[in-house]
Amino acid sequence: MAAFSQRYLAQGAARKGIRMRVLSFVAPGPPRVEGGSRHILKSRSARYSTSMPFALTLTVVLALLAAFQLALVFGAPLGRFAWGGRHRVLPERLRIGSAVSIIIYVLIAVIAWDRVGAVDVFPSPFAEIAMWVIFAYFVLGILMNAISRSKPERCTMVPVTLVLAVLSFLIAMGYGVLAMAI
Repeated sequence: MAAFSQRYLAQGAARKGIRMRVLSFVAPGPPRVEGGSRHILKSRSARYSTSMPFALTLTVVLALLAAFQLALVFGAPLGRFAWGGRHRVLPERLRIGSAVSIIIYVLIAVIAWDRVGAVDVFPSPFAEIAMWVIFAYFVLGILMNAISRSKPERCTMVPVTLVLAVLSFLIAMGYGVLAMAI
């Protein structure tokens, strides 16, 4: 079937005066065919590779959050923006929670990069499912930050978590084509 599809595409392109060559096959989908600067069909991996701006943006936001959490770990007086906003300087147990958050952010970034195909750390089904779990985690984070008693935390962390949820949704869905439009 793949040989028939390849031959059919090449014949159709030849009639239109386009020189083509098959670059790769991704089972079970069609081959990715390139003719000059025209892409007739894209493979699944090519579609995900265009979503790297989403993974990069997600990583940048997570890095900023990790820097914020690291400041909290070292005693910065920013506690009103995190962990319910009850403490100006976090107590030791919440500092440990901030350190764990940094580790979670790194894991989320690695899963996102694996999902878009930039790295190969986890098996494909794991990365796909994990991105949906991450999306649910950020949606829960939106709700938890929205009910916080701390107004600075609500005003700061709800929009940040919303951005993270949207980015993780787009990565989970594989909407790489949108990455070029945004």
